[in-house]
Amino acid sequence: MSIATKRGDSGQTGLAGGIRVSKSDLRVEAYGTIDELNTVLGFARSICTNAELRSATHDIQKTLFRVGSALATPVESRKAAPVVTAEDVDSLTDQVYTIEAKEGILSDWSLPGAHAESAAFEVARTVCRRAERCIVRLAESGTEVPPQALAYINRLSDLIWLFARQLELESGVDSRLRDQENKGGRWSRAW
Repeated sequence: MSIATKRGDSGQTGLAGGIRVSKSDLRVEAYGTIDELNTVLGFARSICTNAELRSATHDIQKTLFRVGSALATPVESRKAAPVVTAEDVDSLTDQVYTIEAKEGILSDWSLPGAHAESAAFEVARTVCRRAERCIVRLAESGTEVPPQALAYINRLSDLIWLFARQLELESGVDSRLRDQENKGGRWSRAW
């Protein structure tokens, strides 16, 4: 059997459970963006020299397959959707707290691009934020969204931002956007 089924040539695709929808469907956009996120995280992992962050990213990628599959499974599907759990979210939160506690972690805006490995994670962070917006649009359209999926993606963007900061810290790179003379107001570090 070939992956070239030709069933999508007319602009339709199959959701989990066999339901056909337009490839422009908000659900397809949401799980497709999760797929894109998984791919850019894979690239970041492939160039990351920190074994701990590579391992954590690998685990996140596995969970993202579950998140994407949960988003791809409508409630009317004959197939049960995978579950994204509170424990999945808590695991990310614990990692956020661990990295935030490290002495020297940047506590303000950063300027991406000072370090190749961290820049790869910054690309992943921006895709993660787009995935979050896609999930919100899907939920706002009246479609039932797995309860923990949005929380997981929100927390993940924070963690990815911290991965980038940790890599810069370990490499001695300063990516601060503002210097001591141009402090400005404080904003969310991970946008």
